[in-house]
Amino acid sequence: MCENVAGLGVQQQPTAAGKNFAALGSKTASPNRYDGDMTAPASTNVNAGFGTLEPAGAPPKPAIIEAAAADSASGRPVHRFSPEAGVKMVDLMEGDTRRQINCLDHGFVALLDVMPRLVPQGQTADQAIVQSARVSYGAGTKKVNEDRGLIRYLLRHRHTTPFEMVEFKFHVAMPIFIARQWIRHRTANVNEYSGRYSVMPDRFYRPTVEQVRKQSKSNRQGGGETFDLAADVNEKSTAEAFVSFLEESEKLYEKYINLTNQGVSRELARIGLPVSLYTEWYWKIDLHNLLRFLSLRMDSHAQEEIQVFARAMFDLIRPMVPVTVEAFGDYEQGAVHLSKLEIEALQAMAKGGSAELRSDNKREQAEWAEKRRKLGF
Repeated sequence: MCENVAGLGVQQQPTAAGKNFAALGSKTASPNRYDGDMTAPASTNVNAGFGTLEPAGAPPKPAIIEAAAADSASGRPVHRFSPEAGVKMVDLMEGDTRRQINCLDHGFVALLDVMPRLVPQGQTADQAIVQSARVSYGAGTKKVNEDRGLIRYLLRHRHTTPFEMVEFKFHVAMPIFIARQWIRHRTANVNEYSGRYSVMPDRFYRPTVEQVRKQSKSNRQGGGETFDLAADVNEKSTAEAFVSFLEESEKLYEKYINLTNQGVSRELARIGLPVSLYTEWYWKIDLHNLLRFLSLRMDSHAQEEIQVFARAMFDLIRPMVPVTVEAFGDYEQGAVHLSKLEIEALQAMAKGGSAELRSDNKREQAEWAEKRRKLGF
């Protein structure tokens, strides 16, 4: 009944009664009762695991725990756990303070931290997902291939809580119009650069003439193809006029600075600046909600500029959780999800009938046609 605890190779041993304590401060009818004040009876040894107690005289476990007499403000002992002998812990970021990918003209996505940061050598943050999932039924660390199978099962069946045990902290600089889309994902912790406390930096996003997109004819909120600069002089003129419009709006920055120098408050002066201005923030999120963000913002229907940031973020987390990223690609990115009506249409087609969708909604019909194309029907 020896189990690995916390993914660190810490051994949890049964008590004399053959049962494990669930947590420090838990109570039991055993003579080795561990009362809620975190102080172990003199006749017992505190060993590794979640407050597990062993009878006096039990063989010590090497490099498992150090107990200080009174390391906390309350005067209660703080028990410090170390990896099992022979287990080497490694930094997932290999000592880096940040890993950054530049985006657009002045933007970037930088990974600052990951939890867990320290993992046993040869493992990744995926192990925290497995550890969390298995604590519910008390199983110890399994083989790597079984860990992969468990992660894929969890993602496939949308058991999402274990993925919330991995967290990432990013530093991001992006245009304000992208930030306003981004902030719609309300499951992260955010602290943004304040235009009330500080002068906004002189950085603006300006696409090239070749990057200017037309309004999509099928999507009211999206852009479509770019303007044909080579074959159509009117389209080239329109694209150039838009870039000139952005250049003119950027000149408002000089007026903004002058007005703040003349005493206008920063919180008011900033409201005249265009949304092409760059802002930046610290953004911390768990893996489950990050995958939801990426599934939407890496999608081809998302605005092209935010796709750039989402793909950069995806590249940064890939080496941290490679098994999860693989499963995400198989079950989310590369998947086709079917509605009840679409399944009925496929069943009818399999019986020699029509694959037409039982719906008069044009958008729904178009989406079904696209899914059939992906499926090869």
